[in-house]
Amino acid sequence: MESSPLTQQGRPSSFQPKIDSLYEQLFQTDVNEPAEFADGFWREFFLLRPDKSSLQRRLEHIDADGLLQIQVETQQLFRRAVAQITSRNGLSDETALDTLTVFLGVVLAKRYTNPSSEIITVLAGLDEVDDVFLDFANAIETVIRSGESGLLANYNKFEFRNPYRSRLEDFVNNTAIEKVVRGLGAVCSRSRDRYVAIQEDIEEGWTLSSTLKYIGLGALAPSRSSTPNPSPEDTKDQFAPLQETKLAQLTKHRPEPDASILLPTYDFTTANKLFSSTLITLPAPPKSESPFSAFLSLTSYILHHAHRSPRATLYGLLNLTTLRILIEDQTLCAKLFDPTLSTPVRLCRQRQPFLPSTPNHPRPLAAAILDIALDTINHNLRRRLHIPLYTATLNILHRLLAYLVTTRSRLPYHWPLLWQTLLSLLRFLTTYSASLVHDPDLPALIDILLTTLSLAVGAGDVFLPDTAAYDDLFYKLVESAHLLPRFRSSFGNLSRHSSSSHSSSTTTTTSPAALVNNLISTSRHFETLLDEEKGKGKVGRKNLAAKEVGGVIRAGVESLPVPDVAGLEKWGRWREVEERAMVKRAGRCAVEDARRVVGG
Repeated sequence: MESSPLTQQGRPSSFQPKIDSLYEQLFQTDVNEPAEFADGFWREFFLLRPDKSSLQRRLEHIDADGLLQIQVETQQLFRRAVAQITSRNGLSDETALDTLTVFLGVVLAKRYTNPSSEIITVLAGLDEVDDVFLDFANAIETVIRSGESGLLANYNKFEFRNPYRSRLEDFVNNTAIEKVVRGLGAVCSRSRDRYVAIQEDIEEGWTLSSTLKYIGLGALAPSRSSTPNPSPEDTKDQFAPLQETKLAQLTKHRPEPDASILLPTYDFTTANKLFSSTLITLPAPPKSESPFSAFLSLTSYILHHAHRSPRATLYGLLNLTTLRILIEDQTLCAKLFDPTLSTPVRLCRQRQPFLPSTPNHPRPLAAAILDIALDTINHNLRRRLHIPLYTATLNILHRLLAYLVTTRSRLPYHWPLLWQTLLSLLRFLTTYSASLVHDPDLPALIDILLTTLSLAVGAGDVFLPDTAAYDDLFYKLVESAHLLPRFRSSFGNLSRHSSSSHSSSTTTTTSPAALVNNLISTSRHFETLLDEEKGKGKVGRKNLAAKEVGGVIRAGVESLPVPDVAGLEKWGRWREVEERAMVKRAGRCAVEDARRVVGG
């Protein structure tokens, strides 16, 4: 039989994607003979799905000098991609936009001898730079103004009137907004449950055994085993470090990427009062939690672990900002204190110190927000303190107290824990003053901390439930009396005007030095009375019983000079432009997470 003239080609060991071969043609041309690629090449180039990792890899292997040598090819790529974006040709312009994103990200990161002129040479050439860059700017504006991708309400909001943001402001469809809020609640619940999956922290219900142990009769509690189990106190020291290390490893990647929904939540809250009101008041569906309860719950878990990563801190700051915007609207703030809107909120209890037990107990929403603020302060104390996080948290506390003072309302709450937490923060700042005092954001934190404490001391009788609760505040202030002079010596010279950020926290004209002096005067008033009580009788006493101390303080309140609290309840409204850096960082983080959610 005659042999066939056709010969069988060997099967290649691997197949090269077509787009990868086009990248190879584009960037591996002869330097001495630059190539002008035909229209057909570019038509095929932008019809194929881009391989972003392959393109990035090829560009990274070319140094700055190498890019200058193939400037003809790079200029063609830049011009053709800009033209493709402007054409608005469906998938092709999306391909061009993705290609440009990778291309510019690598090209602009190179180290050039003369960056300005050499980057212009790589992208457009000195003769064509004006026309090409103008076309590029117009192309990007076209994408922003007519694009259909999400999260654009946050884009460039500080530079021009964003049409997406305008749509949020004009959106008044009740049914649609309720669906959006329900969806937000579902996402928050799911994201919170992923924290819980790492470590279950639900509060243990009352049993016969736990009740007997609580009242000191644990020996009478029934036992399932004749071998006694070690008590939590016995095992805490042995296992706590290991548990904390494991918890840190597992939570550093939380929240999940679906937390990107918190950015549009912030935008909606900023722009649309109907959305804000619906978020707070929409009731819970059967056998579930309300959307706002789920939002607060997720916020609690994020802030409990905010120090684990910069990403968690950003989302925590974003949610604190959302809460601040709600609280600063007096109509909405009233709803937070409304007992008819009381609801249970699951709060994070994954690390000690735990918040007081409130299992499935409906409370005003403001009480849950206060708990979240306290938990944030207690669980993120680090030598390298994230000062903006603490300033944002104290802004929440201050505004809630200011509302109680101005409306002369009373809120059932574990107030002693609040005073203990604020004074513990004051102690922490005093201890680590040397490493904090030069931080430009510190004056805002000192200002809001002293303002909040001074407001409570000066007007506590207005919002605390009874005189005993007010006396307890003075008792705790006296306990910390030795710290206040040290605090003044460390931070007394700080001016609230020395920080450019957070300038809208308060509007009081009282200086931080005057505020701390007032607190010192108040504590010394009671110390003098206590010293007098100790000196009574033939032989002076070194210590007084707690009951005697309480009696002295109770009597001392009557003789305490009326403190000047004028203006301490006032505050500056949130202005986004003052926190543009944080908002932009949160926006970039949320966009990246949104891409991961949709698989981009």
